[in-house]
Amino acid sequence: MAKRRLDAEARAGLGLISPPFFYALLVLAAPLLTILATSFLTDGYLEIIREPTLDNYVQVFTDPIVRVVMTRSLIVAAVVTLVTVLLAFPVAYYVSFHVRPEKKAMWLFLITIPFWTSYLIRVFLWKVILGFNGVVNTTLTGLGIIDEPLTFILYNVNSIVITLAHAYAPFAILPIFIALEKIDRSLLEAGRDLGESRAMTFWRVTLPLAMPGVIAATLIVFIPTIGDYVTPEVIGGGRFPMIANMIQVNMLALDNRPLGSALAVTTMVIVALVSVIFLALNRRFLKVRR
Repeated sequence: MAKRRLDAEARAGLGLISPPFFYALLVLAAPLLTILATSFLTDGYLEIIREPTLDNYVQVFTDPIVRVVMTRSLIVAAVVTLVTVLLAFPVAYYVSFHVRPEKKAMWLFLITIPFWTSYLIRVFLWKVILGFNGVVNTTLTGLGIIDEPLTFILYNVNSIVITLAHAYAPFAILPIFIALEKIDRSLLEAGRDLGESRAMTFWRVTLPLAMPGVIAATLIVFIPTIGDYVTPEVIGGGRFPMIANMIQVNMLALDNRPLGSALAVTTMVIVALVSVIFLALNRRFLKVRR
C-alpha cells in the first residue's frame, strides 16, 4: 500500500514538473542546440552545404581580428564587473546596516527605478550626457573649468564602461544586499567584544559572509556584459566592437551564420570557463577564511 502511494505521488510530481520542464527544454535547449549544430556547417555563397566541418572554429581561434575583439570584450566585461561591484557594495552595505528597517523597502524601490525605463533609452541618455554638447561638457564649460568641450568622453572604451556600470548597478546591489541581510549581527558584536576594530571585523566577518552575494553580483554583471551589443554600437560609435557586434555582423550583414554560431559557442564556453574558475577560487578563499 505504501509503495503504491509513493508511486502515485511520484507520478503526480512528474505530471506537475513535466510541462515546465519541456517548455524550458524547448525555449532554452533547442536554440542552443541549433546554434551548436550550425557552427559545424560550411558556408556557401548561395546555400549552406550541410557537411560537418571544424573550419569555423579554426577561423575563430586563428583570426587576429577575432582575437582582438574577444580580448577587448573580456577586458571590458572584467573592468565593468569590477567597477560595478566595488560601487555597489558600499550602497548595499549602507542600506543593510545603516538604514532603518522600515525605510529599507523605500531604498530598494529607489534602486530599482532604472528598471522602469528601457535599457536602450538609458544608453541613449548616456550618449546625451557625454556628448559634445551634453550635460558634462555644458556644465564644465559653464563653470569655466574648460574652454572647449571635451571630445574624449564619448565614443571610446571609457564611455562604454561608464554606461554598462550604470546599467547593471542594480543587478549588483540587490544580491549583495540580500547576502548582507542574512548576516547575524551578533557575530559582528562578538568580534568587537573580542577587541577587533570595525575594519578588521568587516574584513574577517562581514566580507567573507557576504561573498555569496558578491559572487552572484559578479556573475550577473559579467555574463551579460561580455555579450552586450547596444552599448558598444551607440556609445562606442561602432569604433570599438565587442564580440556580440561581431556575431551580429556575421549573422546578418555577412550572412555567415556558421561562423557567427561558432563565435557564439566559443564565447559561451569562455564565459563558462571563467565562471567556473572564479567560483573555484572563491571556494578556496572561503575555505581559507574558515
